[in-house]
Amino acid sequence: MRHAAWIVFASMLALAADARVEASYCGAASYKCCPTAACAPCGDYCAAKSCCGTCYKTVRETVYEQRTINCCRTVYDQCTEQIPVTCTRNIHETHYRDECYTVCKPVYQTCYRDVCCTIRKPCIQTCYRDVCCTIRKPNFQTCYRDVCCTIRKPCFQTCYRTVCCNICKPVCETKYREVCCTRYRTETQTCYRDVCYTVCKPVCETKQVPYCTGDWVTETKQVPGPVVQKCICDPGTWEWDPCTCRCCYKPGCCRTECEQTCRTVCCKRWVPRTEMRTITCTRMEQEVRHCQQPYTVCRKIPESYTKQVPYTCVRYEQHTVTKQVPYTTCSWTCETVTKKVPYTTCSWTCETVTKKVPYTTCSWTCETVTKKVPYTTCTMTQQVCTRRVPYTTCRQVCETKMVTKSYCTPRQIVETKVICVPRTVCRQVPIQTACVSDPCQGGAVNVPGTCGK
Repeated sequence: MRHAAWIVFASMLALAADARVEASYCGAASYKCCPTAACAPCGDYCAAKSCCGTCYKTVRETVYEQRTINCCRTVYDQCTEQIPVTCTRNIHETHYRDECYTVCKPVYQTCYRDVCCTIRKPCIQTCYRDVCCTIRKPNFQTCYRDVCCTIRKPCFQTCYRTVCCNICKPVCETKYREVCCTRYRTETQTCYRDVCYTVCKPVCETKQVPYCTGDWVTETKQVPGPVVQKCICDPGTWEWDPCTCRCCYKPGCCRTECEQTCRTVCCKRWVPRTEMRTITCTRMEQEVRHCQQPYTVCRKIPESYTKQVPYTCVRYEQHTVTKQVPYTTCSWTCETVTKKVPYTTCSWTCETVTKKVPYTTCSWTCETVTKKVPYTTCTMTQQVCTRRVPYTTCRQVCETKMVTKSYCTPRQIVETKVICVPRTVCRQVPIQTACVSDPCQGGAVNVPGTCGK
């Protein structure tokens, strides 16, 4: 009975699966409704498989090739040459001659006289008195507390990488070429010319010259002095005194009056007078003289010669250099640090202090002082001085200077250049095509000869 039940259950599952397949395709895709002619094979399977292979397509590409060519370039070399040039230069010479002259020179003399005067001098004295006061003094105390903080420290590391670079190294070559030049030979000839020059001769003369002089005369005069206060008393009277039975003297009233005082001063006064004095003076007379002065005449004679002029050619060679380039990497590490942070506490205390306060007292004292008063006297004296008077003479000198002349010489150099030349290249590119091998799935069959179109 148990086996029969299992058989019935399996047949029911098969019927249910068959019905589910038919319901999923709505009965159109089931093999039961497919006709027998449609399921027959059409064509050759090997031919259909070869049709669905890989096809190729021709593609044109442009490729650049490097080509080395030679070209010419014009280079100008700069040359210099020294050429002599004759020129005339004026030379100014300064000469001196002596000249005498008379000057009146004042002579000053300082004298002193004694003068008495009364001065008042202050006497300043500093005294002290005690003063008590109360002050508050702060007491500061520094304490510390622990504070934890985290810091980040950088770690630097230097690494190296290899870098290739191209450098151009100059190569210099020295070459020579012949240049025709002209040089000048100097011939000198001595000639003479008549030169006039002037000389000065001293001539002594005597003449009368007025001379100002004088004498000091002492004079006495009255000079008003300071104003003095005087006490003046009126005359008294005799009166009868009945108490004593006799006459008593009664003084008069006293009053104060200001009186102008005078003092006698001796002073000196200068009395001028004019005298005639005989002096000897020297004057210079000019005299013209002649002399034969030689001079040199220079003449340039040209000569031709050939010299070798060097010039330098520079060409550059490329070299590949490998060098180590440093670079720095940085990484950070964290670290916990405990540090002590200071803080200040303040407390106040009262204290009584006794301090001395200064004060100043002043008193005046009279003092008689004798001081010297300066006065100046002047006398005139004559003095003969000699001075040097400059005069200038001019003469011409022939000189030869070398002038630098520059010129450019062209030349052709050959350079090698690398250029890129385009060229067209054809190549085959594979193309993948998809063909349907099962005609029953509704796809179109690929016809041989039409792949890739």
